This record gives sequence, structure tokens and C-alpha cells, in this order.
Amino acid sequence: MQKIMLKAGKEKSLRNRHPWVFSGAIQHAPKDSGTFEVRDHKNQFLALAYFNPQSSLAARVVSWKAGETWDRESLRHRLIAALERRQSLLGPDQTAARIVASEADLLPGLIVDLYSNALVFQILTQGMESMRPVLVELLDEVFRVDIIVERSDEAIRKKEGMEERKTLIKGTIPEGGVEIIEHGIRLLVDIWDGHKTGFYLDQRSNRRMVQDYSKGRRVLNCFSYTGGFSLAALKGGAREVISVDESRPALNIAEGNVARNCLDSSLHSTVQADVFKYLRELRDAGETFDLIVMDPPKFVSDRKHIDRACRGYKDLNLIALQLLSENGILVTFSCSGLLSRDLFQKVLFGAGVDAQCEIQVLEHLSQSDDHPVLLTFPESLYLKGFICRKITTP
Repeated sequence: MQKIMLKAGKEKSLRNRHPWVFSGAIQHAPKDSGTFEVRDHKNQFLALAYFNPQSSLAARVVSWKAGETWDRESLRHRLIAALERRQSLLGPDQTAARIVASEADLLPGLIVDLYSNALVFQILTQGMESMRPVLVELLDEVFRVDIIVERSDEAIRKKEGMEERKTLIKGTIPEGGVEIIEHGIRLLVDIWDGHKTGFYLDQRSNRRMVQDYSKGRRVLNCFSYTGGFSLAALKGGAREVISVDESRPALNIAEGNVARNCLDSSLHSTVQADVFKYLRELRDAGETFDLIVMDPPKFVSDRKHIDRACRGYKDLNLIALQLLSENGILVTFSCSGLLSRDLFQKVLFGAGVDAQCEIQVLEHLSQSDDHPVLLTFPESLYLKGFICRKITTP
């Protein structure tokens, strides 16, 4: 049997059950991709992993037990187990959730999101790609939904030697998208052309937090996408909400979502603009807000660009602080996995110093509980945020 043999001293992370093996740690490996045992330099079993010789992240663990196989039955068992772990999160007031969160659910390279009667999945690695025919069958068998869409249209696939792919597997997508319910709020999700798989499910619990902070406030929602935070603010009793995004189609959905929930459309407006430029325009015009949500896209995917990303985050949060009224609330996030919570907090500290104000941290935020964090895989914790209060020093 062909095996992946590690260099001496490179087995520690696997012994600590971290599921990744980089090419630099490998002494010998098969020439072709496949699923193989990973062994240390003394030929002791460490894990079973699928292997891609084209990728610098060469192997991903699928089992820690010797003698186990990676086949249809093991995939089926893990899909069912992942669904069972989310059952308590689903109900009449919550019809959408991430069901499979890749390595965090012991299914590396696979994302599966449930949107009411629709299932959207992404295959991000060659190892999971090899299981695709079986996976498609199992998704239909296990979930029994009306619509299945593959959104394997992420650029990261190219690093695995694969082309992007988007295809309708089953059913017909309703015109405009699929309606979900989140905390009783009805939201339309564009599962075909929307970001990621259609919606940012990882912010579910944070949107509920914003709802609690919104009563009577003037709210600015930056990088608003289809208005999840805006709807939460309106439901929470905000006196005005402005949604800002570069995408007009996303903003159109946001406007439709306001009407869908019978909320007062006169309290909500949308602005199609570059957020960086628009914030400066608001500052120059002397505008102020009582609550600002800052949820930008990922700024960094390579460690060598962390400093540049920090400058971007600082710039956004500095201007947000300048736009906030006294005792105003800033809800700010980073979804850049390479940026730690500590570093993000230091960026906010720097923004506060430059804005000549004090920042009180009221809440530490993270991704919703359908996006679990595996302790042996710290990379599964990627979303970090803070709810802060601005106070001006005497």
C-alpha cells in the first residue's frame, strides 16, 4: 500500500490532531492523488488523508483511526451526524443553517448550507472532488430537499488544480431566489449568483445582537449586501437605517426584504457606493450616526499582506468612530482568518487613538453556532468582532 511518509520532527501537529499536512513536511509520497495512510519517519501510523501533489497544502486528514476507509458509507455517516448536530438550530423561526463546515465537521473541503427547501454545496479540494458522484447521491438521500445547487465557483479551487463550477443538480430555483426565515425575519437568498452560497449564515447570532442594540438609533450598515443587519435593526426599532453596498442587485434584494417583512420602507434607504469613499463623504458632510455596522469582505488571504489589511481595517474603523455620536455603538468585524482577534483589537485601539476617543468593548462576537470551531483546528475560527461604545474623553 502506498503511504505518505513525513520527515523527522514533522509529525507533532498530526499527533495533536491538526488535520493538515503541508508539502514541506513530506519525505516521500505517491506521485498521484488519492487517499493514503500518513506515517512518521519511523513508519508509525498517524492518520488517513487524501492527498493532492499539486497543492502546497498537500494532505487533509479524513480519519485518525488505523484500518478505517474513506468511502461512501463513511461520507454518509458524517453527513448524517453533521445534520443531527444542527437539528436543534432549525425550526419555524429559523429555516437556514450551515450543515457542513468543512474540517470542523470532519469533512475537509466540503461546505453544505441549507436554505429552507434548498441545499447549496461547495467542493473546495481535489480530495472531496473525487467523491463528488457519491456526494451528490448522498445529499439527495440524506437531506431530501427540493433544490440542490453546486456553487463550487471559488477561486481557491485553482490552487487545487481544478476549474470553478456552478450547476443546478436538482429542482428549479424560484425567480428571485429562495426565502428563508431567520429569527422570524423573512429574507430572500440568491443561491445562484449571491456571495458564497447566497447568504452570510455565520452572522446569524450577531444580527440578533444588532437588533437588541438598535431601538431609537440612526443606523449605518456598511457592506450591507442583501440587508441582513439592516432588517435586524429595523425590527429592533431603529429610527433610520442606511444600507451601503457596491452591488445594486444586492441592495434591490435588501429593499424587497424590507417590504417582505411589512417594515416601514420610509425608514430605510440604500446607497450604491464604494464604502471607503462614501464614509469620507459622510464625514465631510458632518453626518453622525448612533450605530454603525462594519462588516467588510475578507481583506487578506496571504500572510505577507497582513500589514496592508490592518491599514484597511484601521481606516474603516477610524472613520466610523468619527461618524459616531457620543455613546454611539460600533459593531465591527473581520472575517480574515489570518488576522487574529488580538491583532484586530489592536487595530481598533489604534483607530480609537487617532479618532481621539475612548472605546468601551461591550461584547466579543464570533461566528454563529452552526459554524463550529474545532479546538484542534484553530483555522476554523475565522470571524471575530466587537460591539463597542464610543466615549469622548473630557
